[in-house]
Amino acid sequence: MSEAVPNMDAPLTESTRNNVRWITLDREKQRNPLSLQMLHSLIDALERAGDDPAVRAIVIAANGPVFSAGHDLREMSKSDGESRESQVQRMREILDTCSRMMLGIVNSPKAIIACVQGTATAAGCQLVSACDLAIAADSAKFCTPGVNMGGFCTTPLVGIGRNVHRKHAMALALTGDAFSAEDAVRFGLINECVPGDLLVDRTTELAERIAAKSAQGIRHGKADFYRQVDMPIEDAFAYANEAMVRAMTSPDAEEGKAAFFEKRTPNWGDA
Repeated sequence: MSEAVPNMDAPLTESTRNNVRWITLDREKQRNPLSLQMLHSLIDALERAGDDPAVRAIVIAANGPVFSAGHDLREMSKSDGESRESQVQRMREILDTCSRMMLGIVNSPKAIIACVQGTATAAGCQLVSACDLAIAADSAKFCTPGVNMGGFCTTPLVGIGRNVHRKHAMALALTGDAFSAEDAVRFGLINECVPGDLLVDRTTELAERIAAKSAQGIRHGKADFYRQVDMPIEDAFAYANEAMVRAMTSPDAEEGKAAFFEKRTPNWGDA
């Protein structure tokens, strides 16, 4: 394992194994909240991993029984003597920063996998939905409980609603109930659930398998998928056809085809 440059003040840890960067939320006692500090740390860590040619896949994990409890309610609440305008301004800063972090996951040139060991709540559930893939322990729970506190998990539904059928998304949001990992697989929020003691091994196997693929192919393919997926189907085919031509005539694709016919392992180019 090679360690990234440590930052003792950061609320997360980073390590790299076999071309996979593990970014681990590390505020267990606070239930790994997506505080402003955590959000800025995630943005920085994701950008550095995305720019590092030695990193071919990224895993977002967490320590403790909770994957992430979402936003820090203390940061979102009005303090004594504070004006409503000040509170609104702070909340907008938090939500704008959170949106930037979530979009950073979607727009990252690397495949990003959520390794969910525990409860993912509200924006923590949104974090799972933003990742390209997600594997959870079979004991993990998923919920968007804003309705239980007189609000509504509107921003988490942006990501969740693009992963699951709208009726499943609304069931999460309207009830505020915690749903099981098995339900999350059925909804399409996560790819699979496994026994907790197998979670890290299964995530490692998947991440390292992806890391062995062409970085060029994944970088362009991920971007093309997210561009076309919300287009009208006619536009999507037109866009995807041109993207496919670019992909299949790229240097890595030519190497991949040659390796297939020569029955050897491809020698991919640099990221």
